[in-house]
Amino acid sequence: MIHGPGNKGNLNLLFKIQQKGLPWPLGAFENKRSFCSIDNLLFVVQQLIEKDIEPGIYQVADDEALSTNELINIMAASQNKKARIWNIPVGLIETIARFGDIIHLPLNSERLKKLTESYQVSNQKIKKALGIEKMPVTAVDGLRRTFESFGK
Repeated sequence: MIHGPGNKGNLNLLFKIQQKGLPWPLGAFENKRSFCSIDNLLFVVQQLIEKDIEPGIYQVADDEALSTNELINIMAASQNKKARIWNIPVGLIETIARFGDIIHLPLNSERLKKLTESYQVSNQKIKKALGIEKMPVTAVDGLRRTFESFGK
């Protein structure tokens, strides 16, 4: 997911939930997701313009993948708040989601999977092609800037 100041989409929805002080009930799930700050994407585009890079398919992402729980903590910290993360047992949440499949609740198995699955990509190929060891902006710093822009 590419993010930056003025970002629109699911990240904003999650931010609004956190900002209202509502707890994140899926804290017991462990996942990792790759993000890409707009600053890192612009850096890569600038490098591609300036350097002669071998054609190919490259994945652009921040160096660190973060869990949704880490994301919630960064959101809260960006607004000087404490994150509220509940560790409701995975089995109970999965049972509720299956029940949601039957009676069409907002939480169903498909939505639960989207909220809790991991999605990581490797940026090693693009960093090697650019001759760099790390991206200029860390995942935490990029997300912090994005979230601070939401509060304005």
